[in-house]
Amino acid sequence: MKARILLVDDDPDMRELVGTFLSQNDYEVLTTDSAAGLRSLLDAEAPDVVLLDYKLPELAGGPPEDIGLTLMPTIRHRWPEAEIIILSGHGTLDVALEAGRLGAYTFISKPFELGKLLADLQCALEHKAQQAEASALRDALATFSGANSPVFKSAAMQAVIRTVERIAPTDVTVLITGESGTGKEVIADLLHSLSRRNKNRIIEVNCAALPRELIESELFGSVKGAYTGAHTDREGLFRQAEGGTLFLDEIAEMPVDTQSKLLRVLQDQEVRPVGGKTTYKTNCRIITATNRDPQEAMKQGKLREDLYYRISTVSIHLPPLRERRDDILPLAQAFLRRFSAQANRNFIGFTPAAIERLISFDWPGNVRQLQNEIQRAVLLSDGPMIDASDLSITRTRDESDTSDTNFTLLEAVERNAIIQMLQATGGNKVEAARRLGIGRQTLYNKIKAYGIKV
Repeated sequence: MKARILLVDDDPDMRELVGTFLSQNDYEVLTTDSAAGLRSLLDAEAPDVVLLDYKLPELAGGPPEDIGLTLMPTIRHRWPEAEIIILSGHGTLDVALEAGRLGAYTFISKPFELGKLLADLQCALEHKAQQAEASALRDALATFSGANSPVFKSAAMQAVIRTVERIAPTDVTVLITGESGTGKEVIADLLHSLSRRNKNRIIEVNCAALPRELIESELFGSVKGAYTGAHTDREGLFRQAEGGTLFLDEIAEMPVDTQSKLLRVLQDQEVRPVGGKTTYKTNCRIITATNRDPQEAMKQGKLREDLYYRISTVSIHLPPLRERRDDILPLAQAFLRRFSAQANRNFIGFTPAAIERLISFDWPGNVRQLQNEIQRAVLLSDGPMIDASDLSITRTRDESDTSDTNFTLLEAVERNAIIQMLQATGGNKVEAARRLGIGRQTLYNKIKAYGIKV
């Protein structure tokens, strides 16, 4: 689809020159010659970029005035996603700075080379695309977490989200690793929702749940009579995901001989249904996931090495919840809002004792276990707050716990911060105290009081 450019300039020669040049470079160009002409277009479809002359007449044929910048707030209000490039033959530093302050992408002084204009225009379009992707990311995260309470607060998950943001618009194959319940399906959905394929479907399949004798038919399709019970032609998942995304969860549980056929499909971009004699082209993005360590899976013969290198162009590892405790409370609050609304209950939060219980537990089932725990508490608690007695989990007892100590909310948060800082510094107490902004002796006293084993 051609990018739409609106050129606002009172010089007819300039409109003719720039309009013809941009049209020859495969842009759709619309022109107008005055402020009034611009305003008459504001209810129409938004352009991608507005080339706006600094000096414009209010009406066509009138005297030019310094009103280009005064039009920018109106343009930004009506077309918030359009980029604006200011053109001026009377450019000064003050004008350029003011244009930037008002949100112009750049400022070009007349006369200019058409090549320079084309380069700036392409950069503006790239910036527009990046802003759209960032906006889509915020919207997608809000869908998972609520607009004012991001689920992912830990540094580890913020790094994951930055990676997702970079690679989502591409068609690169992605391998997501992590323990069961860490949220691999959520990341796959996020990759799809931020991709250019999001108007089409994402097909999700658990390879471990498919019967060995039917997995190839499920993936590639089959023709009538290909095997016992094949009474009709069967459309495979690759065909169902055409133009969209195919998410193959637990890829290491797929039979090795099927992995060989999958590798051929990925290399040739062609699928042959089971029992068929012809192939058809396939066009879907592949995302895979496994809860196994890929290196161990290859050593054990569970995962073909050549397939691993084909599906792991980019690898994303999701750490277990016990290694990102900063995410526990935001996740719990998001689940509480969701399940409260579903049950038509009015829960306002967690008591300090419940918070301490939640953040001290190791969550062997990760985010999935936390979700189930909060759902259970919502259904069984009298409310309006979830208390520790409403939770079925018990406080994790490990080397860093004291035997029968109950911490206040503030103490629990402080203790958790100290543990994370000690982990970050490799147990270096001096460096941990410096980063925490407290004295060494204060840190030693708190380590002892909280029963933290370094």
